[in-house]
Amino acid sequence: MRNFASPSRYIQGENALFENAKTILELGSHPVLLCDSVVYDIVGQRFEEYLVQNGLTVVPVFFNGEASDNEINRVVSLAKEKGCNLVIGLGGGKTIDSAKAIADLLKSPVVIAPTIASTDAPVSALSVIYTDEGAFERYIFYSKNPELVLVDSKVISQAPKRLLASGIADGLATWVEARAVMQANGKTMLGKHQTLAGVAIAERCEEILFADGLQAMAASEAKV
Repeated sequence: MRNFASPSRYIQGENALFENAKTILELGSHPVLLCDSVVYDIVGQRFEEYLVQNGLTVVPVFFNGEASDNEINRVVSLAKEKGCNLVIGLGGGKTIDSAKAIADLLKSPVVIAPTIASTDAPVSALSVIYTDEGAFERYIFYSKNPELVLVDSKVISQAPKRLLASGIADGLATWVEARAVMQANGKTMLGKHQTLAGVAIAERCEEILFADGLQAMAASEAKV
């Protein structure tokens, strides 16, 4: 048996955060907006205002910096108290992983809006959980991937270039991993065999990064 998993919808482009309120509203009208104070100042406040202008009732919550059980439970309690029906995670990997865990406990949809392109956390069906002190604790695996991923390339382009370099390295590992599973006739993290589509995406990922990776780094350095 073969299995293919991905986000329900992936949208990427300049100003993606500010042109897709209708798509977000299809998932819920009363979201928790989870982001840290730095991200809020950079783009979060403007994003919140855009959502409110388009009919959403937003509950902004500042992320404390650690994807821990205590932090996740804190936000879950706030969301229940406010009657929220959607979680939006805006930021980096730990914010994103926390948003997925919060949505899973609330049994609500989740929108992931990364501000850096450093890992595949925005699209994956798992979270890495840490202690409050930042030590690795465990993985949480979910039955579904995020309902919506919004990648605003204008926001991504302003991030430090070392984070894009990390993302390129992470992406280059994709075909290595997929090829190893294929050669061993093994199974993926879903417990099933690969699909042709999944293999094709992994192979194309490496091809694009070798062709365009240096140009992407130059663009990142120029903040464009």
